[in-house]
Amino acid sequence: MHDQRTAGQNESERLLHGYNRTERRTKTMFGMPVTKRVLVLLIAWIALLSSSSYADNARPSSDGLTQAGSVRKPGQATDGQGINAGAKHAQPSFNSEQKRRKKRSAVSWVKLQQQFPGSFVVWGPRGSRRVALTFDDVPDPRYTPQVLEILARYKVRATFFVVGNRAAKHPALVRRMRKEGHIIGNHSYDHAVFSRISRYAFEQQIWQTDWILRPLAGYSPKFIRPPYGEITPQQVDWLRRRGYIVVNWDVDSVDWKGLDSNSILINIKRTLQPGSIILQHAGGGEGQDLSGTVAALPKLIRLLRSKGYQIVTLPELLNKPEARGARTR
Repeated sequence: MHDQRTAGQNESERLLHGYNRTERRTKTMFGMPVTKRVLVLLIAWIALLSSSSYADNARPSSDGLTQAGSVRKPGQATDGQGINAGAKHAQPSFNSEQKRRKKRSAVSWVKLQQQFPGSFVVWGPRGSRRVALTFDDVPDPRYTPQVLEILARYKVRATFFVVGNRAAKHPALVRRMRKEGHIIGNHSYDHAVFSRISRYAFEQQIWQTDWILRPLAGYSPKFIRPPYGEITPQQVDWLRRRGYIVVNWDVDSVDWKGLDSNSILINIKRTLQPGSIILQHAGGGEGQDLSGTVAALPKLIRLLRSKGYQIVTLPELLNKPEARGARTR
């Protein structure tokens, strides 16, 4: 048992630090390592960032396109295993986030979907009775195994959006998702709010998580779900040009509030349609109660099937089998 635990800890350390080691092995320029060169330039960049066009674009625009989406997801945890553990970007608490931000209209997401057809998705085709179950903020040793057990019992495959630093700490759960036929997506490295961070920091959120997930999933995930659904048009375009697809949702279970199973089902039924992408959570922060999600899941599966819905993965819903990602082995 001790040997197994030590092996797991060693793997977590390799995943957490492997990306940084790779960066240090990059080639030199002008006789100086690339990473040191970045640090030297960083001081000059700080002054430029406040007036740069990218920073300007990160602020809300009059048409509501820049910071798309509404605040519907849990805030960052403060525990060592929780979301944003060891994050380099200071994140607001959930309560302050809710008070400070107003819920924005879904119109901004619709505009992004129109601006980037096929690369920014909120729902699937409405013509067939198919829906996709998606679970965010995984893996979590408390709730993810319970969700996986229920899905296996009902022979349902779902899509899991994985937080990079959590995957590094619980790699066996990511491998289990893959083994049981679920789709794995990128949910950032430490649950940073994309619309608030620099371009370089945003790119690192994607690349570092991809680095961690590739050996665990067996492929490079092509689905991206930004934390809180927050992303700018410039970031969507950057992802589009690299073959990624940003996937938000049109049905919010609001399960992160610690609701009971009946309340969760009511929330889902309220906006459920053919082609819906349903947001739930199989991981949470310290003290967060997702027992309602676990209790609601069997009822939800039976409800959807009784209404003639087929429960599918995102590649199946969106008719994008290639979005599973390129196999690495």
